[in-house]
Amino acid sequence: MWKYFDYITISTLLLWIASGVLIYSKRKINKRLSLVFHLLATLIIGVFIAQLWVELDRPPLRTLAETRIWYAFFMGLIGFSIYLLYRQKWMLNYSALMGVVFMLVTFFRPDTMNKTLMPALQSVWFIPHVIVYIFAYAMLGMASLTAIYGMYLCKKQKDTEKTALVTDQLIKIGYAFLTFGLLFGALWAKEAWGHYWTWDPKETWAFITWLAYLVYIHYKYKHKEKKQFNNFLIVVIAFLLLLVCWFGVNYLPTAQMSVHTYSG
Repeated sequence: MWKYFDYITISTLLLWIASGVLIYSKRKINKRLSLVFHLLATLIIGVFIAQLWVELDRPPLRTLAETRIWYAFFMGLIGFSIYLLYRQKWMLNYSALMGVVFMLVTFFRPDTMNKTLMPALQSVWFIPHVIVYIFAYAMLGMASLTAIYGMYLCKKQKDTEKTALVTDQLIKIGYAFLTFGLLFGALWAKEAWGHYWTWDPKETWAFITWLAYLVYIHYKYKHKEKKQFNNFLIVVIAFLLLLVCWFGVNYLPTAQMSVHTYSG
């Protein structure tokens, strides 16, 4: 199935580009066609993931390349859903853009796809742990962009109420999944290594990321509608920490001793 990834990447790229152009058309038929193209590109990736799952005889969640494909899939779904809720055209295009980026990165930097699954990954917690984390990352990634847009509106002294609402909703959903990811990871660790928590570099940065978004939730609750710029700033900083947890921690010296090196 992996040999068809070139065609999958090209087709999704063309469909998302067409969708991004048509969404700004004044004709309703073109806008509807834009949504169809966007959803079709997303479904193509979903079908590819399902077929890859069958071919590998394991969930395609072991390598960074595999998780990037999932991220592109979730970004497509989230962008489509957010557009239906808030009718924000740029959100639809942003989700498509991120999907294209992750598909292209995987296209140019593929990993070896094989059926090998180390014993520690042969756990009932493997699938829910990774999937909820990828979904959380997709939601929080979208929230980071709305937060950057909100900071721009604050600088221009424009109304940020709608942007703040969208950002907050995205973070609430993403944070819930982030919490489930931590819990599933702890249960998985107990089953695989005998301990719920060992302060592994990946675990530590996951906890730091979780705390960063908790800071946002408490800060926003305390200040309500005031200091919106600070709210948005915290979201951006939290997402930078999330990127360290996802990618950056692999380049730290301590990562060489990490039990999560299987994901490299």
